[in-house]
Amino acid sequence: MSLAHTRDGADLGKDPVRRLLFQLALPCILAQLINLLYNLVDRMYIGHIPQEGPTALTGVGVTMPLILCVSAFAALVSMGGAPRASILLGKGERDQAEAVLGNCAAMLVLTAAVLTAVVQAFGQDLLRFFGASEVTLPYAWEYTRIYALGTLFVQLSLGLNAFINAQGFARTGMLTVALGAGCNIVLDPIFIFALDMGVQGAALATVLSQGASCLWILVFLRGKQTTLRLQARNLRLRGKVILPCLALGVSPFIMQFTESILNVCFNTSLLRYGGDLAVGAMTILASVMQFAMLPLQGFTQGAQPIVGFNYGAGHRDRVKEAFRRLLACCLVYGGIIWGVSVFFPQVFTAIFTSDPTLAEYTQWAMRVYLALAFLMGIQVACQQTFIALGNARTSVFLALLRKVILLIPLIYLLPRLLPGDPVLAVFLAEPVADTIAVATTGALFWRQYQRL
Repeated sequence: MSLAHTRDGADLGKDPVRRLLFQLALPCILAQLINLLYNLVDRMYIGHIPQEGPTALTGVGVTMPLILCVSAFAALVSMGGAPRASILLGKGERDQAEAVLGNCAAMLVLTAAVLTAVVQAFGQDLLRFFGASEVTLPYAWEYTRIYALGTLFVQLSLGLNAFINAQGFARTGMLTVALGAGCNIVLDPIFIFALDMGVQGAALATVLSQGASCLWILVFLRGKQTTLRLQARNLRLRGKVILPCLALGVSPFIMQFTESILNVCFNTSLLRYGGDLAVGAMTILASVMQFAMLPLQGFTQGAQPIVGFNYGAGHRDRVKEAFRRLLACCLVYGGIIWGVSVFFPQVFTAIFTSDPTLAEYTQWAMRVYLALAFLMGIQVACQQTFIALGNARTSVFLALLRKVILLIPLIYLLPRLLPGDPVLAVFLAEPVADTIAVATTGALFWRQYQRL
């Protein structure tokens, strides 16, 4: 098999970009939507537990920053390593690309061991820091202590699946996620309701499901169908191989890690001004934001092998065309999410809660929080293309800009500027930060685009 060909016979260097984008992006989008089920199905079932559902949902929502931290470390390794592997394949350097895969796999195992120890030792303190109250902490810790035991599965399934997609095997990557999500859908009601395990059952179902995905990935990457094969000789960490991957992975790491910090900032600020009801609303909003972002990431994951391979091969016109089509898709999707969030927010709230008070409060907050959601398409398309091109410096700056430089300070500054309605001010931080970040990102990418 040529290094330019995917498993389905598509040529990354010659086939029409439009067909390639949809051929690779659609399975990635489906995979991202399915991936939502890992967390959303848990919350959907937990939110409908008799009597304690709303409190349990809020408690599990507090665990989101911790879960995002675990995912962020997987992104640090994989989202830097996978684009480098694509560029190396474009240059015809298969052995170097396999060395990247092996070193990233070893790094994921090492990271998982450290994270497991840290969460088990300091988990309850971290949850309090993330906004858990004395009422919600028991539910949060029940979920976290079991979830942490499956950190190795989470790291390997999230991290190595990026290398499957980077080779153009988008359908296999989708099946990887579908396997885990399918197991989760089946196991959740059994453990939560039939075995009366509640929140602990939801965590156990997630761990076992990630384990199934992990096994599937390892079998595939050791098999004959893959272009890049996971081999024992490449598992020894080498600085010249892993360090460039980590440098490129800093941007997606910041994006995901700061997402957990954002959850802390939102939860603690809202707990102060609006109590557990506001924190519960934020739990639902964060889930909706996941729904909004993951399909956008699916588009970029589909475009990344095309951009990376053709950039490595020197086909600049194909790189530009891939970006233009990616941007158009992201803009259309962002507009759809904005329309539903603003005009029909009950579509989302009904999924997570049957409590009328929480639902009404969340619908109001959603119209504010996602008021400029249509701009997300520009931000995601430009920022992820910087990563696909190997531009670590700019991608890191943009990752820091929106969340660290803008959004976190605004969460605390706006309530002081709008003291009459501090809860409204907290939710307003999101659209204000989006406006400034998108304007900056668009300007920087236009310069990059002209130099291609």
